Amino acid sequence: MRVEVEAAEIDASLEQAYRHVVKEVAVPGFRKGKTPRAVLEQYVGKEVLRKEALEDLVPDLCMKIIEEQKLDVVAPPNVEILQEDPVVFRATFSLRPEVELGDYRNIRIEPPSVEVGDAEVDDFMQKLRERHGEWAPADRAANFGDMVIIDLTQGEKGGEPRSHEGQQLLLVKDSILPLPGFCEHVVGMAVGEEKEFTLHFAEDYKIKELAGKEFTFKVKVREVKERHLPELDDEFAKSLGEGMDTIDGLRKYAAEALRRVAEDNARREYEDKVVEAVVNSAVRIEYPPLLAEQEIDRLMRDRDMALRDRGGLRAYLQSMKKTEQELREELRPRAVERLKRSLVLAKVAEQEKITAAPAEIEADVEAMKNSVGKEDEKIQELLSMPQARDVVENRLMVQKTVQRLVDIAMGKCGKKAEQEEEAGKEAKDGAT
Repeated sequence: MRVEVEAAEIDASLEQAYRHVVKEVAVPGFRKGKTPRAVLEQYVGKEVLRKEALEDLVPDLCMKIIEEQKLDVVAPPNVEILQEDPVVFRATFSLRPEVELGDYRNIRIEPPSVEVGDAEVDDFMQKLRERHGEWAPADRAANFGDMVIIDLTQGEKGGEPRSHEGQQLLLVKDSILPLPGFCEHVVGMAVGEEKEFTLHFAEDYKIKELAGKEFTFKVKVREVKERHLPELDDEFAKSLGEGMDTIDGLRKYAAEALRRVAEDNARREYEDKVVEAVVNSAVRIEYPPLLAEQEIDRLMRDRDMALRDRGGLRAYLQSMKKTEQELREELRPRAVERLKRSLVLAKVAEQEKITAAPAEIEADVEAMKNSVGKEDEKIQELLSMPQARDVVENRLMVQKTVQRLVDIAMGKCGKKAEQEEEAGKEAKDGAT
């Protein structure tokens, strides 16, 4: 809204500002609080009083607008002073999002089937062997799957080269570490052999951070090791300390573990698919730009935390030669997607009358406290704060809402199921 402030309002606010400032400023020749307004204006400048006046007046006028227009706002307005004589300002109000859901109760999605075959179990057993293999010196040239100890000098074109001695490197085909193509150059080298090579990445290379760059390397192989794998027999099963006496028992245990993982992955993918369908079916999702910016802020904080061991977000941006604004724009599509999902789930929870009972919240908080241990007093204190319960309540609400949508998509939430659920609630309330 564009607002022109009446002269009388400005004068009244300037008088209030004068009464406040005159008590804080000592003017030579006058007692504190007794300086005439004209003298004070000359001493501190009219702009100081005007700034003080507007800092009180503008928020009051914005609040009056909110009340008169009955605006449902989610944050303080963003104010821009357009001119000062007369005072004109623009106030942008962030209104509560409006979501109109589609016919989500008729969405049906076939749940995935999960199968774990012999091939998956064989692959798991092979990886288990590799994990428990022993490295031994190999009297031959290096190959993929070997471990090499190398002396390395590397540098980006035009930069200062860096040297590292005794670096350990597992040679993996198509590995991107330390850089794509590096392992392929080391394969075939024998102990004592030296080699120099260059890796150049095209301007349109798929990894943006490497596009258009060139790196030079000087490598000397000090040692080549090969991995000796244990036999898949009963002794190997016993050596793992999982209570397995036979290799057949170990295979059965592996199959069950793989099935649990596959089922968890399938469940999460199915939930995402259902929620995505509900979001896409929404008729209208309107929200103020401020909420998208706040979601980007959260993603930026998450990125900063993830990069803490490497100097944080600032160091990452410097290494990638990016600005903070460029990264924000890269994160915007993901932030908007997360925001829409959150808004739709909140609307579904409202329509389905989903709630999280205080007892459920308390039980979840207590479980979290028990998991961190009483000795961690700082975490215990944080979990005791009202904000922690708000977070837990929000998480429980999301879980319950997603589960309701999953039941609907699987056809488990028909009229009969709803009646049974309502009867169950009434019985629970009566017992309470």
